[in-house]
Amino acid sequence: MELLIVLLDTMMNQGLAGLGAGAAVIGAGMGIGRIGGTALESMARQPEATGDLRANMIVAAALVEGVALFAVIVCLLVALG
Repeated sequence: MELLIVLLDTMMNQGLAGLGAGAAVIGAGMGIGRIGGTALESMARQPEATGDLRANMIVAAALVEGVALFAVIVCLLVALG
């Protein structure tokens, strides 16, 4: 009986970790899409600011991607641990 409880607890943790990793990836995709969309809108409104906007967009997308990667790694460690 105790082994069954341990197995169910482990399976539940792995499932929740998988859901967390999926949510992190979906959230990052939505965030990067929004960054790109608003940057393109801004470039269309002010073409002279294209260089600055592009640089800021790349930095912001890299930060979002880094946070998403960190979240996925944490979820994998929870699932395996």
